[in-house]
Amino acid sequence: MATFNSKAESAVKGALILGAWLAAVGPAAAGETDTSNFAARAAAEFHRAQNQYQSNPNDVTPAWEFARAGFDFDDFVTNNADHAAIANQGIAACRQAIARDPGSAPAHYYLGQDLGQLARTETLGALKIVKEMEREYKTAIRLDGHFDYAGPERSLGLLYRDAPGWPVSIGSRRKARDWLELADKLASEYPENHLNLVESCLQWHDPAGAKRELQALDALWPVARKNLAGPAWERSWADWSARREVARKNLDETPKPAEPPTH
Repeated sequence: MATFNSKAESAVKGALILGAWLAAVGPAAAGETDTSNFAARAAAEFHRAQNQYQSNPNDVTPAWEFARAGFDFDDFVTNNADHAAIANQGIAACRQAIARDPGSAPAHYYLGQDLGQLARTETLGALKIVKEMEREYKTAIRLDGHFDYAGPERSLGLLYRDAPGWPVSIGSRRKARDWLELADKLASEYPENHLNLVESCLQWHDPAGAKRELQALDALWPVARKNLAGPAWERSWADWSARREVARKNLDETPKPAEPPTH
């Protein structure tokens, strides 16, 4: 795993990645404005959080906030080398924060998140990273499972859902359902928790479960729209809205059980 020898080297690397990314994106084409705006905001927040972290190197909060910003920005970086470099910066920041404060749930949580970004660039080392992600999410749950609308439970459930199963890796449908349902119970007001269950039930050929969760999601949608408002939530709402419609379409296309004969 790559590490940076100094804050100066980290700053230079981050600036180079950010500059190259901004040059590559260029002006948004028609129909791509929202995505371009979300990407520009993520890049600006990454730069702001990086400066804040480098100005307060001994403070735990700027460290995990930088890791969070890198996690968000990494979604828009397609070059594998840059993707890994950003993830590694967040990982290093979280490790330093944990060394200072082992009880920081956000630091453990975002360490797991940035390890997940790094795993996307790995092949041979992915299994080891997945196991470390599992450990960090469980630590965050123990420290503060309510953080980020039950983010540690949500992330652990998705990890169990999407990882290969035994004996290759830690994937488990039972564990995935348990943790995703717990996240939904702890933060039922958060749309993503319901969405994950809708999508998972569809993946598991459980249309009744998907329908139940979609109805719950539809019921909370107007209130959540009011409570989770503002520019910081626009990307999430764009994502959730698109996923909800895809899930609805997939549920509508799910074959219905055959009617029993009437005679």
